[in-house]
Amino acid sequence: MNTFNQFTVNRKTPAYWQITFHNPPINLLDPDTIFELLTLMDQIEADPDLKVVVFDSADPEYFIAHYDMARAGEKQQTPKETELPAWIDFATRLYRTSVVTIAEIRGRARGIGSEFALACDMRFASKEKAVFGQPEVGVGVVPGGGGNEALARLVGRARALEIVLGADDFDAETAERYGWINRAIPDAELNGYVENLASRIASFDKKALNDAKELLNRIGVPAAAEILESRTAFITGAMSATAQRKVSTAFARGLGKPGDFELHFGQHVGNLE
Repeated sequence: MNTFNQFTVNRKTPAYWQITFHNPPINLLDPDTIFELLTLMDQIEADPDLKVVVFDSADPEYFIAHYDMARAGEKQQTPKETELPAWIDFATRLYRTSVVTIAEIRGRARGIGSEFALACDMRFASKEKAVFGQPEVGVGVVPGGGGNEALARLVGRARALEIVLGADDFDAETAERYGWINRAIPDAELNGYVENLASRIASFDKKALNDAKELLNRIGVPAAAEILESRTAFITGAMSATAQRKVSTAFARGLGKPGDFELHFGQHVGNLE
């Protein structure tokens, strides 16, 4: 098994893994993260005994803050050749893997952090500490990693428009009411709830779990071609003068660094002129 720099993998039982993200100082997702996620996905898909995986974070302030824009221009390396762009390859495989995936969310999950959680089968969040957002439109681009597609399916068109076009932060109770997450759970109870659910699922027959997930997926999970359209729009927007000016302003005010800007990104993104 590989040694990861940004994740710890706790194989609680042969059927149940807990994967904890740790990329200080604020859990930005970067090209190295995607490389490790693709490696993890190879292991998840290859393990005949694995039934359920829980993803969480070692940082209570940040589940995954967002993509590291300081590294946005880097060429993505992958463990093996992929037909799709690396993130889309990972996300579509996560949607469709037979293994049941659960996101246990504390802290901020914005941008690609939200899109990571959306690609999991279920999302449970700390009522007091979880914050969700798709802030891309506020900096002159669009969600490019599955947010448009997944949110429209989960929360409906009108609420997806509110989330994406408003580019603001949402607390866990609102996210639960909208259908963005399964449940907002008091922070002191979150670990126990997810542990009990994951252990229960891990005790069931693997084929029954696989068949049930495959049948439920008929209702619709984002297709790679859909996410590719959003990625193309994202890249086009990112090259615009407006986006480059706003990103530059965001960096000057604290983007990618610990502090008030990142803690209250939804508030600040509305005032980047």
